[in-house]
Amino acid sequence: MNPSVRTKLSLMMFLQYLVWGAWFATGYAFLTKKMGFTDVQAASCYATTNLAAMIAPFFMGMIADRFFAAERVLGVLHLLGALFIYLASQQTSFGSFYPLLLAHTLCYMPTMALTNSVAFAQMSNPGRQFPGVRVLGTIGWIAAGQLVSMMKIDLDVRIFHVAAIAGIVLGIFSFTLPHTPPRAKGDKASIGSILGLDALSLMKDRSFAIFMIGSFLICIPLAFYYNMTGSFLADRGVTDVAGTMSWGQMSEIFFMLVFPLFFARLGVKWMLVAGMVAWAARYMLFAGHEAGASMWPVYLGVILHGICYDFFFVTGQVYVDERADAKIRSAAQGFIAFATYGLGMFVGSYIQGAVAEKYTVEGVKAWDKIWTIPAVGAVGVLLLFMAFFRSPPAAKQVAA
Repeated sequence: MNPSVRTKLSLMMFLQYLVWGAWFATGYAFLTKKMGFTDVQAASCYATTNLAAMIAPFFMGMIADRFFAAERVLGVLHLLGALFIYLASQQTSFGSFYPLLLAHTLCYMPTMALTNSVAFAQMSNPGRQFPGVRVLGTIGWIAAGQLVSMMKIDLDVRIFHVAAIAGIVLGIFSFTLPHTPPRAKGDKASIGSILGLDALSLMKDRSFAIFMIGSFLICIPLAFYYNMTGSFLADRGVTDVAGTMSWGQMSEIFFMLVFPLFFARLGVKWMLVAGMVAWAARYMLFAGHEAGASMWPVYLGVILHGICYDFFFVTGQVYVDERADAKIRSAAQGFIAFATYGLGMFVGSYIQGAVAEKYTVEGVKAWDKIWTIPAVGAVGVLLLFMAFFRSPPAAKQVAA
């Protein structure tokens, strides 16, 4: 891969996650505190990303993979997505805002896979080359948070304008990316292959079934973090909310770098357990924090995101790749993505909205009670996992 192509792919990843990161960290707080949306309404808005994540495989499998070059679809979707999120920013009611945000996320979520497709198509050794390109996506998310906080628009409608501008830039830039023809042109598509249901045969293995169930369940409390942390930080007096939340992505980069060292020593099961312990600890730190107290427990909870994400999700991807036969490996990765980012967080968003509404009185949230719910949920999943999951043989872990 020549330096020019690498630079283009890196910039693509940077802009891809800047679009999302610009509004996602503080959007919930803006919708509830400035727009007057209820928690259920704001949670419904955030659930559009998960709904779109469940629909995106159909779009990719039925259309993008079979008929059009990936870079062109990427460009069109980002330009449309920029238009929709800008129009959403002009609305003043939930009834008009929600469908436009849904239209934006339906355009955005397929581009997650499209950027990967464009990148992989240009790489001779994806295993070595992709991480160095993909990390620019995490840096893009961090840059979005820092930019929003530097502009002092954390709880301002302009977070959507930043996302729209980044989307327009990426949409135009996409047409300059290396040509990536449809990879499955002429192949027959099936619902099972598109959703990864061909991997259901793996559920016969008890440990894999426990892993899948645990992954789905742990994403329910995960929705609390993504949706509510911005509001929580604002209520605790943090002014640079987006910038503070980006510490979690900085932590993610660090733990990704040391991931191989931990994986070699802990193996699959204890890496996953460590991730879930971090999840529970984060919510407990949040639940135990009182207004006016030292903020270090809150900041620590944000920084734990690196362990939560890398130790669980990245280890899970390695585990799935290891357990699946080569013929269904892609299907298995699609299956886990559908169950976690799609269905798990979709359910989690609606539970989070109901919990937040229940523990809000005259606009004041009982944060100790709100954060206790995902803390208990995470501990429950942890105990289930520790009791029934068995690690694969050590030889296979090393091979992974």
